[in-house]
Amino acid sequence: MGRYVVKLPDVGEGIAEAELVEWMVEVGDTVQEDDALASVMTDKATVEIPSAAAGIVTWRGGEIGDIIAIGSELVHLDVPGFDDSGPKDASEQGAAEPDSQPSPSPQSPTPPKEPKPARSEAVEPPNQVKLSTTRVLAAPSVRRRALEAGIDLARIAGSGPGGRVVHADIEKADQNRRTEPGQAEERPNEEVRVIGLRRKISERMSLSWSRIPHITIVEEVDVSALERLRGDMNARRKGDGVKLTVLPFLMRALVIAIGEQPALNATFDDEANVVTQWGPIHIGIATQTDTGLTVPVVRHGENRSIRSLATELARVAGAARDGSATREELTGSTITITSLGPLGALATTPIINHPEVAIVGVNRMSVRPFWNGNAFEPRMMMNLSSSFDHRVIDGWIAAVFVQRLKQLLETPALLFAEMEK
Repeated sequence: MGRYVVKLPDVGEGIAEAELVEWMVEVGDTVQEDDALASVMTDKATVEIPSAAAGIVTWRGGEIGDIIAIGSELVHLDVPGFDDSGPKDASEQGAAEPDSQPSPSPQSPTPPKEPKPARSEAVEPPNQVKLSTTRVLAAPSVRRRALEAGIDLARIAGSGPGGRVVHADIEKADQNRRTEPGQAEERPNEEVRVIGLRRKISERMSLSWSRIPHITIVEEVDVSALERLRGDMNARRKGDGVKLTVLPFLMRALVIAIGEQPALNATFDDEANVVTQWGPIHIGIATQTDTGLTVPVVRHGENRSIRSLATELARVAGAARDGSATREELTGSTITITSLGPLGALATTPIINHPEVAIVGVNRMSVRPFWNGNAFEPRMMMNLSSSFDHRVIDGWIAAVFVQRLKQLLETPALLFAEMEK
């Protein structure tokens, strides 16, 4: 047997480190060459790290959520017939120097972390109640138990000598409380580490909110004509044609409006103080997945029809949800659409997808009374909530953009007329 070291390889993208998000092996497992050892996350892409040899896992180099540098030792394997007596790499040679930490023994599992010191003196007991001022006979340990359980001693008839409350009384009171009708059983506290995609989302949202001064415009749109057209087009779809939602129509409206106001199809490098107005229109669609929010990208929206937009949207959103999306499919957007679908509210305040300068939010459709000049009539209405980077997009420019979207969606024939030009 010889020790074989699997290191975290350069997974591309020019990165220096990655987050460990999943272990596929345990210490003691036997693996074959090319078996997956672990998954790491870089930016928004998750990459599986394969084994370069067959052997037995003797050591793992980290815990879920750890940030690991490229080139660091990831897994140790005992490999039959492998000779590890040759020259060691720089990191192993340095291990023998006095000031260096010794390498972990390949026969030993990852050493346990030091336990955290107890902090009971600084922790408030759950369900703390305000005790009655009436003097109750009870030992200090009984009082402490009642306090932690959230039980008022003054409400308990003690069964001990002289009416003293004893531990059995606390236990009985606690059981009775849990079995009272309508009394929900207390749920324990739970700490959940923010790792993987959730951590990436947290970092990006913090970056966007802390660095971009948002201006948000909410506009009401009458989508009655659009909904009738969409229904007719879906009724006439053939074969496996994708069912049209409102999003492809909005994407087409974005393309037209951006053609008139290219400043909205841009990214802002606020460190270099440079705004890049992009020629191609790559539309990001915020998509909820089992692991969190991702933004798959429909590229070259300017070259696509409404049905083509719908088909490509279904493809990249499906890839994002099943985890098969590539890095290219999850990056490079120049403007983003976000939608909560039928769960959406009347209005939202979407956060810009940094470093873009604009995002358009779709809110829930509903039938509302509309004044036509003579009387109220029911119309299908929807609000658009659009946010802009106020450092580079003036309020007037933003308002003109939103009004153009409203015009195009309220008169959907314009979406097709513009395509004929």
